[in-house]
Amino acid sequence: MNYELYYWPEIQGRGEYVRLALEEAGADYIDVARGPRGSGAMMKMMEVHKGTPPFAPPFLKAGKLVIGQTANILLYLGSRHALAPKTEAGKLWVHQLQLTITDFVVEIHDTHHPLGPSQYYEDQKAPAKKRTADFWDERVPKYLGYFEQLLDDTGGAYVTGRRLTYVDLSLFQIVAGLRYAFPRRMKAFEKKIPGLVGLHDRVAARPNIKAYLASERRIPFNEQGIFRRYRELDG
Repeated sequence: MNYELYYWPEIQGRGEYVRLALEEAGADYIDVARGPRGSGAMMKMMEVHKGTPPFAPPFLKAGKLVIGQTANILLYLGSRHALAPKTEAGKLWVHQLQLTITDFVVEIHDTHHPLGPSQYYEDQKAPAKKRTADFWDERVPKYLGYFEQLLDDTGGAYVTGRRLTYVDLSLFQIVAGLRYAFPRRMKAFEKKIPGLVGLHDRVAARPNIKAYLASERRIPFNEQGIFRRYRELDG
């Protein structure tokens, strides 16, 4: 099947978790807003008031289906491209883990915009510094410690054991993004999560992911995405 992915063309953002799954699967897809049709095609899709219109990107067009929300898209792709367990319980488990990652992504974003995205970062520097300190003292150990423990419990190369799932791809992106946004803090913290660091490296070495990361399809991290580098927030 040929997929159409709709997401902002300048950033990795929440769309990157879907891109990683499509790339690992070797799926045929078009990153629509990055092509000739541009963001206008994406906005037009969101203006359709019939069927199942998406609230916001990312969303995926698969045949006649239009699927919104990152975790929901990955739930769909996982079972169709061997990126999720085959059992119903297994599918629900990795979906639950992805929703936990989704919560964490919100908290990452809020380090630099704790008062909301409608205000410039420059107008909320003091709250951002306070939020970031709490994020690294309390939230990072809680979230990453949880996934580190899961890896330790399974004893496998990946979160659910020997087989890679879309959750592993998403955790790769989390580690890579935190390294970009908080290089000093993350370097100090990584000694506490050797399992996740190893997972990141194994995912990065997978042939399809390695080729993707070296291609122009991989948008570089930048200061418009979720992971933003502000020196004053990096300890």
